[in-house]
Amino acid sequence: MKETPLSNCERRFLLRAIEEKKRLDGRQTYDYRNIRISFGTDYGCCMVELGKTRVLGQVSCELVSPKLNRATEGILFFNLELSQMAAPAFEPGRQSDLLVKLNRLLERCLRNSKCIDTESLCVVAGEKVWQIRVDLHLLNHDGNIIDAASIAAIVALCHFRRPDVSVQGDEITLYTPEERDPVPLSIHHMPICVSFAFFQQG
Repeated sequence: MKETPLSNCERRFLLRAIEEKKRLDGRQTYDYRNIRISFGTDYGCCMVELGKTRVLGQVSCELVSPKLNRATEGILFFNLELSQMAAPAFEPGRQSDLLVKLNRLLERCLRNSKCIDTESLCVVAGEKVWQIRVDLHLLNHDGNIIDAASIAAIVALCHFRRPDVSVQGDEITLYTPEERDPVPLSIHHMPICVSFAFFQQG
């Protein structure tokens, strides 16, 4: 990612504005950006607008074999995409350090905090579990990417419904939404990333 470097004049202007507790968009020092959340027609589809930053979230699922060391747990997978449409500085076709860092932060925030009960995603121990995939697309970059992405991910997971299943002997039956109501995920809490910065030693 090639960021346009700040000129000395811009740097001085920004630091002076911070000292005077002023922001270009009129917010006070500790004011958070306005949040707007809208939902798509499919379960698990949402759009989060944090100020002018926009992130589209989509959750999908499939039945897979579990990991060998976690035979009774489902799999949670996160994938954040930074397209050139969001900002010209994002380069297509290669994973930047920023993207790797953002994906790791998302995994720490949502998977490692155990907000989703992964054991409830087990269908048959050691054989079949649900893999939940959260795809996030940055549509417009105006700061606070990780904040907007974490909100989009948890909101999409809360909105998502997986197909109902039944197990009789060795046979697993997957039901359509018409046959049985889809099942919401078991969510314990809602972790959200909030970014902040210190300037000139606070």
